[in-house]
Amino acid sequence: MKVLIITYYWPPAGGSGVQRWLKFVKYLQNFDVEPIVYTVDNAKYPKEDKTLLDEVSPAIKILKQPIWEPTDLFFWKKKEAQKSDVSNAVNNGFLSFIRGNFFIPDPKIFWVNSSVTFLHQYLKENKVDVVISTGPPHSMHLIAQKLKQKHNIKWIADFRDPWSNLYYNEEFKQLSFAKKQHEKLENLVFKNADCILTVSNSLKKDFDKKATRVEVITNGFDDEVLTEASITLDKKFSISYIGLLPKQSNPKLLFKVLKSLCFENTDFKNDLKLNFIGDISADVKQEITLNNLEGNTDFIGYVSHREAIEFQKKAQVLLLLIPNVEKSEGILTGKLFEYLTAKRPILAMGPETGDLSEILKDTNAGIVIGFDNEVKLTREIRNLYQQYKTGNLQVNSKNIEQFHRKELTKRLSEIIKNL
Repeated sequence: MKVLIITYYWPPAGGSGVQRWLKFVKYLQNFDVEPIVYTVDNAKYPKEDKTLLDEVSPAIKILKQPIWEPTDLFFWKKKEAQKSDVSNAVNNGFLSFIRGNFFIPDPKIFWVNSSVTFLHQYLKENKVDVVISTGPPHSMHLIAQKLKQKHNIKWIADFRDPWSNLYYNEEFKQLSFAKKQHEKLENLVFKNADCILTVSNSLKKDFDKKATRVEVITNGFDDEVLTEASITLDKKFSISYIGLLPKQSNPKLLFKVLKSLCFENTDFKNDLKLNFIGDISADVKQEITLNNLEGNTDFIGYVSHREAIEFQKKAQVLLLLIPNVEKSEGILTGKLFEYLTAKRPILAMGPETGDLSEILKDTNAGIVIGFDNEVKLTREIRNLYQQYKTGNLQVNSKNIEQFHRKELTKRLSEIIKNL
């Protein structure tokens, strides 16, 4: 059985967007499904991680076509500038407005027609059983939708994030006509796809209102995070965050609590180390300065996936931050599942009910503190610090095997075969 996977993010793309389908492709052949990947030939990815190229088997057929992106002219004109700060839009309000109202659903829309022409010819000459599109960028779904119309082929639309109600859409200052166009395109995808795939139960509940079939396969972890290489824990009481940190996830309450604990306990102040590995919003850095925590904070910057795993394993505490936005109960960052394998306590800030809370309870891997629960957050950090001082800071996680990428791919193969 053959599947055609349409994805913008593919090695050497770095960041979280590439991981999900890189890993599915890695394991699909174990379940008698042959993946064929269609991706861009000349993408200007915000982040690159060339080490991920090692995970792409030479046996996998990769189809590529060049893409022209208007972002070449506006958003990422200077490569170094793109690496200097984190934003899901751009720092320029006018350009954000242009992006949100004139490139619908996203700047990759200019790749749709040429991709359809190329893949239409490919499908005429090569038998494929199922087409899979993954977004964002959601233009990938528009390519698959046109292929379904032309070839009457089964189609799975994978939503790693929502579309019309994605939290950072506010950055784009969308006018009513743009919002309506997004909703129209989104509804057509929900209506025409044979199956909608997504990453959390909360998103499934939303999508069930629009689609006839919705399946959940979460993100997960793979073998590289399970290495038994000797890791020495940080000597300091390190609270480490690994990954993209947008301003919507700025943990102002955390910094306030840490400032208070430093003021009341000199030992705590001397022991505390905040590590931020990845792209960190300027808003977060400003908040750290306002709370006099610069001396306790290291900004490591973007690192390869392999290096990120090392930082996870040696942290005393792993910090997980959910954006404080509407419907945050359904947000599951991909980093969560690698955190689970690090066997370090997870301190999460987010909704105390929802998908994240359920997973942490099921795995006994950490705790979720509500966005505004100062008392609980203070108590939990004190408890973690006390365990650190006595040499007993550890976690006995369980039930994490269900999130191995191979197990998740097995479920994906069953969905594909049952279409």
